[in-house]
Amino acid sequence: MTEPSRSPLRDRARHATPDELASISWWTLLGPGEQALVAEHLHVAQAEPGERICRVGKPANYWFGVLDGLLKMSNDEASGAPAITFTGVPPGAWFGEGTLLKREAYRYNIQALRRSRVAGLPLAQFEALLAQSIAFNRYVLNQLNERLGQFIAARETDRASDPDLRVARNLAALFHPTLYPGVGTLLRITQQELAYLVGLSRQRVNLALQRLQEEELIRVEYGGVRVLELEGLRRFHTP
Repeated sequence: MTEPSRSPLRDRARHATPDELASISWWTLLGPGEQALVAEHLHVAQAEPGERICRVGKPANYWFGVLDGLLKMSNDEASGAPAITFTGVPPGAWFGEGTLLKREAYRYNIQALRRSRVAGLPLAQFEALLAQSIAFNRYVLNQLNERLGQFIAARETDRASDPDLRVARNLAALFHPTLYPGVGTLLRITQQELAYLVGLSRQRVNLALQRLQEEELIRVEYGGVRVLELEGLRRFHTP
């Protein structure tokens, strides 16, 4: 996917609206003073398809969240190694806290698969919340723990050669209720977008979705996929 040429995302950013703030999963954990801090400094911008929010080697200055849309996390194609997509990043996701805590540069790219609304909290305010709020600290700690488990599972999935299993496990990861609370039971995703994330052709993804639907684990609906049995999707295997 080619990155379009346009003004930097931060130059197109605006303040978050009250409704956008209220939709953030950790917003209600904050006290009035902390909410005021976030409302003043959290900004929202619209990323276009192909646009990068994070780039390998760039310093991490923001904690990012997806309010609407779909992103993907991948390696750097310019390195000469085969392009690998690590995971999708659906609505409700917040990411990059580990890189911020370590004061490192990004080791991955985050790119929009479709038009997406992305929120960014500057590093200084992220650290201020960590210093002031025990509840926010617990939220971030839980995020790190859940994401570690997710990437261990992703490592196992990458070794699987069965396409149906790969699609099942990748879908299950996108429905993670803690990391991606904005998804619910219906993920707005096209078969082509899922193909980008899984590393298969759209036609092969279509066959896998049919198989999972026959197993009554999912239901393919107009514009997306509804999960019917999340644990079954996680445990799915072929004979």
